[in-house]
Amino acid sequence: MIEIFGLAGLFLAAAVAGAINSVAGGGTLISFPSLVAFGEPDIISNATNTAALWPGSLSSAVGYRKFTHVNRTLLTLLIIPSFIGGLLGAVILVVTPESLFQLVVPFLILFATILFAARNFISRKLAMKTTEETVTRSGRIWGFFFQLFVAAYGGYFGAGIGILMLGSLSVMGLRDVHVMNAMKTTLAAIINVTAFVFFALKGLVVWPLALLMAVGAIIGGYVGARSAKHIKQSYLQAFIITVGVVITAWFILRLL
Repeated sequence: MIEIFGLAGLFLAAAVAGAINSVAGGGTLISFPSLVAFGEPDIISNATNTAALWPGSLSSAVGYRKFTHVNRTLLTLLIIPSFIGGLLGAVILVVTPESLFQLVVPFLILFATILFAARNFISRKLAMKTTEETVTRSGRIWGFFFQLFVAAYGGYFGAGIGILMLGSLSVMGLRDVHVMNAMKTTLAAIINVTAFVFFALKGLVVWPLALLMAVGAIIGGYVGARSAKHIKQSYLQAFIITVGVVITAWFILRLL
């Protein structure tokens, strides 16, 4: 009976995580601890969590599909570092200790949250317009290399990559939260799929739990994406900033 409740809890956690990831990112902070609480080791939990959540990212991308064509060229450019970084991060997880990323990640997420919160001020200072066509060559170069780093972190653990990508896309010149979410969910799916394949080949995935949670993540991701498009951008922006602060605080507490 206890195990049934535990499995139901994993399903619910994955559904909520999928919905959160579709809106702002940070769903791993719900699904990963749930696996640890269920009794799985940290590395196994991380790999299984990646296997469970990538279908949710994919379903979110489908939910945002009418927005993705606006940024097709930029999206294509960012797919390359997403794939390379996702594989690199997965390798790092397997061969190195967690301490370095645990130390740096809270500050990276806080930085990205500040970037997102201040994006309008930054755009005025940089004389950016409000359309995606204003993404300059230097902005694309920044986006490429920052996405490589984000993807490497995403392959390693992944909590907060949505916030990091939203902050980066804001600096690049994008303004519409829904368009940025469409970009973010598609790139997150690529990062997670790449890491998932590597983890699966290494035998680190607990398949029954991954499949159960994947169903929840798909439902939550699609519902979250469809619902987010009907929310006022000011509310959505406030929610994203709040998520960023909460994720930062959670990571800092883990270091204490």
